[in-house]
Amino acid sequence: MITGKTLIDLGFKPSKWFKEAIEYANQNDLQGESLLNYVNSVRPKIIDPYDKPLDYFKNIRAESVDEVSNVQQVFETMDELMKTPTIVKGAVMPDACPTGGKGEIPVGAIIVAKNAIHPAMHGADICCSVMMTNLGMIDPKKALDIVHSITHFGGGGRNDLFNLEKELLERIKDNKYLNTKKSLNFAKTHLGTQGDGNHFVFMGKSRNTGETIMVTHHGSRGFGANLYTTGMRLAEYFRKEISPNTLTKNAWIPYDTEDGKKYWEALQIIRDWTKLNHTVLHDATYQRLKIEPIDRFWNEHNFVFKEDDLFYHAKGATPLDDKFVPDSQNGLRLIPLNMSEPILIVKGETTENNLGFAPHGAGRNISRTQYKRNKADKTIEQIFAEETKDLDIRFFSNNIDISELPSAYKNAQNVQNQIKEFGLGEVVDEILPYGCIMAGDWDKDAPWKVKARLRRENRDKKKKNIR
Repeated sequence: MITGKTLIDLGFKPSKWFKEAIEYANQNDLQGESLLNYVNSVRPKIIDPYDKPLDYFKNIRAESVDEVSNVQQVFETMDELMKTPTIVKGAVMPDACPTGGKGEIPVGAIIVAKNAIHPAMHGADICCSVMMTNLGMIDPKKALDIVHSITHFGGGGRNDLFNLEKELLERIKDNKYLNTKKSLNFAKTHLGTQGDGNHFVFMGKSRNTGETIMVTHHGSRGFGANLYTTGMRLAEYFRKEISPNTLTKNAWIPYDTEDGKKYWEALQIIRDWTKLNHTVLHDATYQRLKIEPIDRFWNEHNFVFKEDDLFYHAKGATPLDDKFVPDSQNGLRLIPLNMSEPILIVKGETTENNLGFAPHGAGRNISRTQYKRNKADKTIEQIFAEETKDLDIRFFSNNIDISELPSAYKNAQNVQNQIKEFGLGEVVDEILPYGCIMAGDWDKDAPWKVKARLRRENRDKKKKNIR
């Protein structure tokens, strides 16, 4: 009788594949050399990284002193990343910037992997995306006021304002990676919320028609972040089994496994939830305006896209090709730049160097922390006044986040010039800015920080009384 101990005694490490191998060996009465040959044929094969990085397309050029260092770092991390043994193609966009250690996918990169889903290459903010609704000839301030009363930025969620669709809820419950108490709670309470960071509600007017257009930018919130954590654990299991010399952050889930197919299914559910998360905010806005919307479309710019056995990991890249956007109706995509610049409406086709993608925004040359250090000679109020002149800029927390102001990002015109230079899409319209809402420095007044401040104030009072 073959058991797990039999395989361990033969020198194999306990693993998921033991069960099927043991059943087959016992059914076929395998012994000795025939058993060893069979087990060697079915055990996972070790796959080592490439000795040299694969070539990739560099749709980016440094146009300032700050950008020279940024672009060099992007190339250095891409050179290491392109040794990952699942990868077959790659590209970087004009808005590229490094976000982690050497070898981790930068923002503004597209990585094409064969039969592999790399959770770190879609990141925690799965399906970060943008949606627009054309509200017609309506006052943008009125529209922004209404959506301000509807949306929610910052940490945590909200209860029972929007309902999760029954069919979507059933799909969540049917997926083993999403059917947990924590995941279901996120799916319900984070619906209708936009998070923090660079997420926004933007209100502007079409350059072509003058109509008011609302754009939201956010991802899948805690619901997607929870799946990302699960995916990273799963990928690490496979990495140890089949590619221990691959960087931990570049671990992958083989698609041709049951786990791979279930994880892919979970990603599609996350996509549908995120689209709904945009939709409920847009619907509530036009309903309170008592109008009918003229047009609407959306696109992800942080997701994994499948074509046969190839998986396109877009970490901050906008899919141009309709094959990547199954619900596309008009081939149009949205590329936001910064709060003082128009949102670009573009269309385009797949070329050899763009791999079917465009940039997702303007990107950064330096970190948020370094940017704040560079602005230390001015007050927050001074910086805000200078950079938001003639715009209706609101921070949901009532605390300004200067790291989201226009000068924190790359030069928007340079990014647009390189979109044209490298053939990364054609601009067919622009949404000219009226104003926007962002989270701001929401954790400044987070409950735990407020309590800490009160404790400090009480200690100070006691010290004064003692004196």
